[in-house]
Amino acid sequence: MINGNLLRRAFISAAHSITNKKKSVDELNVFPVPDGDTGSNMSMTINNSVAELENLDDDVTCAVVAQTAASCLLRGARGNSGVILSLIFRGFAKGLAGKNEMGAEELVNSLELGVQGAYKSVMKPTEGTILTVAREASEKGRAALRSTNDVRVIMADVCAEAKASLDRTPTLLPALAKAGVVDAGGMGLLIIFEAMRDVFEGGDIVEQEEPVAEAPKTTAAEGAVTVDSFSSVVGQYDAVIHFTYCTEMLITKKQDCDDPIKLRAYLETIGDCVVVVDDDEIIKVHVHTNDPGLAIQKGLEFGYINFPKVENMKLQHENKRKEVKREFTAVKPEKEFGFVAVAAGSGVEALFKDVGVDCMVKGGQTMNPSTQDILEAIMACPAETVFVLPNNKNIIMAAEQAVNLVTDRKVCVLQTRTIPQGMSAMLAFDPDADLNKNRVEMTAAIERVTTGQITFAARDSDYEGHSIKQGEILAMENGKLSFVDKDLAKAAFKLTKKMVKGDSSFITIIYGADVTDDAAEALYKQISTKYSNLDVNLINGGQPVYYYIISVE
Repeated sequence: MINGNLLRRAFISAAHSITNKKKSVDELNVFPVPDGDTGSNMSMTINNSVAELENLDDDVTCAVVAQTAASCLLRGARGNSGVILSLIFRGFAKGLAGKNEMGAEELVNSLELGVQGAYKSVMKPTEGTILTVAREASEKGRAALRSTNDVRVIMADVCAEAKASLDRTPTLLPALAKAGVVDAGGMGLLIIFEAMRDVFEGGDIVEQEEPVAEAPKTTAAEGAVTVDSFSSVVGQYDAVIHFTYCTEMLITKKQDCDDPIKLRAYLETIGDCVVVVDDDEIIKVHVHTNDPGLAIQKGLEFGYINFPKVENMKLQHENKRKEVKREFTAVKPEKEFGFVAVAAGSGVEALFKDVGVDCMVKGGQTMNPSTQDILEAIMACPAETVFVLPNNKNIIMAAEQAVNLVTDRKVCVLQTRTIPQGMSAMLAFDPDADLNKNRVEMTAAIERVTTGQITFAARDSDYEGHSIKQGEILAMENGKLSFVDKDLAKAAFKLTKKMVKGDSSFITIIYGADVTDDAAEALYKQISTKYSNLDVNLINGGQPVYYYIISVE
């Protein structure tokens, strides 16, 4: 039998394990667009439970552990893989309800309930994914139960079958076979199951590893130390606490400044998680140490100190552990209909606000908000009925899970997969119509929009007959890869031409944060000249990842 404390330890170890291996899971994603975040989504989802699990007493029951984990995973679920993982663990909560301990029968029942919930949540389940791995592992558990009542033996059999099922995923999905990889979500689930098995068998909780610092990316033109380049490296150290004080400072170099490598070497003798980056004028420093004074004193040898910051990480960590739940206040409904939209980019957010969206959730490609994030936006919307526009296919499931947590208002999640679809849905809303009529009309508006997206290849890939090199321009039409190019402007114009039909009336060009105003204006003039009979609009969306989002209606 597995007691509550052992199950708790197993969940925590599983969270640490997937976090340690999330990068390798991310790299299994086949599609070359910059959204290879399956491992990251699963890691963030399950790690949402760690603080609460650590706060539970050692004599806790399996029922309480499973319910605690399930609730946290549901609220922290990000991306489709994260939602499916949360549903699998919800099965543990159902299967262990009222149970002090978990035996073989409870384990098998819990797995089966989790698989059933996961399959029900997916409109068109695809085999060769995490769903297949979970289902076949569960079926193996049921078969093993016929010959043994040893919960540890059954968990070992479950893991063995999960591994075999994962190895078979390329035979079910040709894209995996062509890329020579297994399914990313299935790999993440196997890592989690194996970590749990090891704890059941007497192993220690896996420790979360220190991240390996990578050189920060600088701007191509200037090689400057930017806020984003520095914070992207520093952010890797958020969960690492071997020393008490997180110390940061900005040093303005003096004329005869010594090599910053010497500063880094010194800091490594008094702490860890050292990041030292510099350009011609400044040095930015991050270090975890027990004596921040020594770090600052050493920094003075290289120049003038600006904006020093010292934070007690152990105190912060303890405070976070005490925050067992995120608290927020629901807004009382004051009108009949309200709207929540997910988007990234100041210009895109402003667009949605202009057409009547009440609450924005920051998110999009590579930035999947959690179920909790969407839930809080829904509860902050002062309406009796709230329409939710996910605007990304990998956010729809998380939004749908939020619906289950709302009790005081109606919620309707529209299946918007792109920003233009979300905008068209909003423009189709009729304040004088009821919920059902608006749902029908807004959904019909979604289907009338053709969306083009111009982005870049995040990795080398051989995908759907295209030999793709990292950094090449990808042109997508309605979410599917249309063609590959090397010239951004040519790709955007070519994609627009492919999208325009005889009955088209409107073209909207939304340009992103990595496109200059001049480049966007040049494309606008080219398209306006080509389609002088159509209404063409240019909008500075400021969105990340996508150079251009183009809609044709």
